[in-house]
Amino acid sequence: MYATKLAHTGQYRVKRVVEPEVTGPVTREPTDLNQLRKLLAPDSRTPLPIRIQGAGSACTDCNTTDIGTTIKMTGIDRIINVDSYNHTVTAQAGVLVGDLVTELAEYGLELVGGYDLAGRTIGGAICAPCFGPSIGGHSAYFASNVIGMKIIRGDGELLRLNANQKNLLGAFRTSFGVLGVIYEVTMRVRPIRTFTASHRRVTIDKFATVVDALASADVGFKFYLMPYRDRVYLDLRRYEPDPGNSYNAPWKLKDWGESTVLPHIFKSLNRVVPIQSVRYKLIDTISEASQGLLNSRLVTTGSNAASQSNAGGKRPLRRCYYSSWCFPAANFSMVVKAYRDFCETTYATSNYRCDMPAVGYRLSHDATSLLSPSFDEPMIALTSASTQPKGWDDFIIDLAEFAEKWGGTPLISQSRALRAEHVIQTYSKRLDFFRRMRRKLDPDNRLLNPFLAQFMQ
Repeated sequence: MYATKLAHTGQYRVKRVVEPEVTGPVTREPTDLNQLRKLLAPDSRTPLPIRIQGAGSACTDCNTTDIGTTIKMTGIDRIINVDSYNHTVTAQAGVLVGDLVTELAEYGLELVGGYDLAGRTIGGAICAPCFGPSIGGHSAYFASNVIGMKIIRGDGELLRLNANQKNLLGAFRTSFGVLGVIYEVTMRVRPIRTFTASHRRVTIDKFATVVDALASADVGFKFYLMPYRDRVYLDLRRYEPDPGNSYNAPWKLKDWGESTVLPHIFKSLNRVVPIQSVRYKLIDTISEASQGLLNSRLVTTGSNAASQSNAGGKRPLRRCYYSSWCFPAANFSMVVKAYRDFCETTYATSNYRCDMPAVGYRLSHDATSLLSPSFDEPMIALTSASTQPKGWDDFIIDLAEFAEKWGGTPLISQSRALRAEHVIQTYSKRLDFFRRMRRKLDPDNRLLNPFLAQFMQ
């Protein structure tokens, strides 16, 4: 709107300027609840569809949109209250998991369960599967410990959930932001508890003989798989009567080495060493050496507070290309050997292979989320990762075919090249119920982008 002076009368005439409508894609970064509600209000000029994004760790298109608005939640990042008596914490969705862990440690508290990728936001870790080497048979996922939420629906209305509304909580956990925007959560936490960490190096065949027992044992279970060296490096965590003292420094060094140093080294080697056989031999040797140094020698005791500290602060999460699939734990002794053969065959035929070790976790049976990957049975999550983009797209297509053949469950936010038909078939009746709920909460599809629409429409 602007005013112009009329020469013949000396008066001012007001003219209204209509700004052209934005159609997207655009990104908005609200810093408080009012800004967020204005963006979601039905009478706003926010281009549709609207997708909610945390730290941007997803490797699929579930939290972005090419034709609407991506709302980044990292600016809504206040830790509201830590209740040392009732062992709960209330925080906004944009708080980084690592920052929450650091704050809890000041009160002698920690998260219930171990979860990797401390650079994720807690909202993102609730809306999409977030897991790690948790000890015991409970809390396979970060979202499992959420007991209350404050949500803004797609029409801008507020919705509050508490621990008594188990079905609704179960739907909003692992909901990928299509039921509403989670902006504040309350979670269970606990006093810091120390565990021992032991490490083993075995062949893949030997690992196959013990993985069934490990999958059902009361241990935190993580492994690093090197198919081209026929090696598996096990990270086993147990609660002991007297585990000793836990220090943050070794875990921060381990995290820094695995998430920052190794990817940079491997990217450099791929650029400067032209002979492929020499390059990959060197890469695998460095990977094995790092396992012996960073894990076996440095990390012997820990806690969830120590192992999840955010060593890199607000560092970018995606230094590698990755894709994750979940496989039934009961069959993984066969899957892991088949995966070794798949990697060797793919390398021989396509001349492409991952330069980072594959990483795996045991996921206990957990039905606290409607779309839980381990809703029906314990699973093993396996993540393939590489720093090299050339050839990666073809590799993940082959990987998806392998995963489907072996009964793999896709993760909508973390499984590249997944097929909509396979997602619908795998999640079956639970996905049907989720769709019906989504249509009630967001009948105009304001929060649904084309990628998610193929299985959630």
